[in-house]
Amino acid sequence: MRSRRQTKPAGPPPLFHEADLRAPHALLMLLEGRAPWEYAAMLAAMPWLRRLPRGDGHPVIVYPGLGATDITTAPLRGFLQDLGYSAYPWKQGFNFGPRRGVLDAVREHVQRIAARHDDKVSLIGWSLGGLYAREMAKEFPQLARCVITLGSPFAGHPRATNAWRFYEWVSGQDVHDPELIEQIRGNPPVPTTSIYSRTDGVVAWQCSLNEESPRAENIEVHASHIGMGMNPLALYAVADRLQQDPKRWKRFDVQGARRWFFKTTGMSPFEAANS
Repeated sequence: MRSRRQTKPAGPPPLFHEADLRAPHALLMLLEGRAPWEYAAMLAAMPWLRRLPRGDGHPVIVYPGLGATDITTAPLRGFLQDLGYSAYPWKQGFNFGPRRGVLDAVREHVQRIAARHDDKVSLIGWSLGGLYAREMAKEFPQLARCVITLGSPFAGHPRATNAWRFYEWVSGQDVHDPELIEQIRGNPPVPTTSIYSRTDGVVAWQCSLNEESPRAENIEVHASHIGMGMNPLALYAVADRLQQDPKRWKRFDVQGARRWFFKTTGMSPFEAANS
């Protein structure tokens, strides 16, 4: 996914290479069958989730994962609407990668929503959708309030996923593009949260870790990749992060009862890869 402007990511050079990580093994792929149960858990938890603090009404754009459409993000967007946010789909049909015209349409959408509300936009992306969210925040930092990704593979090599062949097939792009990998790896210049799972059956979890910085964090939840956007723990973390004032942004607090359900990490992807 190449931005219109070449954006040099801040931070050190890549900390691991293709040989350091592998795609999730077969057992983790089988555990992706949890997704329907996560949807059921979301429905059961919705009365509790709807009692979370109300949002301030600012706009939020939600990007779907590879091969998915806005239908898959409807539960997440409905949840955000119930909390008082103005949640928008991406409106680009199936996400088959940055095909001709898609990135220009995504750019125009961010600008139009920000102008409509006269406010900054929070960008949420599930899996491949998280790469759109991150890159739009890099291109338009003046329009982006925060970035939240769910199981998104922005670190490491794309082949440390079980979806890279499908991506190459539907997008027509070669995933082995060192310049593009370097660009995607850099953190956006706005508060950025990665929500990930060590039992992700599609993306090696280390590929979803932000480089350590004062405005970037990683939150671990127990979730599948396919069900992460419906997982009640992930929804709780998303709502908590959207509540943050970007000018007084603080990392996710895992003290108290939260410590039983969430973990945070400030380790680099290299440290995580060897943990």
